[in-house]
This record gives sequence, structure tokens and C-alpha cells, in this order.
Amino acid sequence: MSPFRLPGVVVSGAARGWWKLASHPVRFGDPLPVLVTEYCLKGTTRRGRYVRPGIVAADPRFFPLSRYIELYVGTKYIGRLLVDDTGKRIKGARIDVWTPDCHEARRFGIAKGTAVLVPRPATDVRQAGSAGPG
Repeated sequence: MSPFRLPGVVVSGAARGWWKLASHPVRFGDPLPVLVTEYCLKGTTRRGRYVRPGIVAADPRFFPLSRYIELYVGTKYIGRLLVDDTGKRIKGARIDVWTPDCHEARRFGIAKGTAVLVPRPATDVRQAGSAGPG
């Protein structure tokens, strides 16, 4: 398996069919091969939010809800997208990207891609009324 190269980035994927043997969510930073499709349904996501650009549907056994992924299709960087939805047909190594245009979703078809689970940023949580740094 050969990695593909982007300016300043090398992404190499896992073995084909990795998700069939996996029993836990993917680890942060691991580039994983996925099939990418688009969908155009209206309404709300699995988490109860309205669909919008930047939302993807994924299998929550592997890509946890309310987490971000960085998605590549071929060597093209698609962006940082929020896993906020699921679907009956979205099982295993599959990412379904929301688009407002149903014609575009049908035209897109199925593409091979790579998804990387992004860790949550560290946050500094303080109780209200507590002294700040200084």
C-alpha cells in the first residue's frame, strides 16, 4: 500500500476491510480508507440538529458522533467535517457527506477516500467566579 502525498502531508491508509475486524472506534490521527458518498436529505441529524454544509453521516461504532474528521477524496482535501448523522446504509468504512443539491449527490456517486479522526482541542474549564490566571 503506497501513501499519497499532499504538500507537507503524507497520508497512508489502513488495510482494505479494516473495519470488518475492528471492534472499537478509530484512533485519533489514524488515516483510514473509506468509501465516500453524498446525501441531500432535509430535516435533522441523528443528534437533532438541522442538516447543513460540513455535516457527515458515519457509523458511530467507528467514527463517534460529535467528533470531527478530516476527509480526503483521492488526493483532494475536502475539509474538516462534523460527524453528526448516521444512516441505515452507513456501515463500517463509509462516510456520507451532506449536500443541499440532490442532483450533485447522485452525480458524485461513490469515491475512494481517506478519513482521519481529529482529537478534540484541549480546553481550560473554570467554574464561574473562580480567579483567572495571574
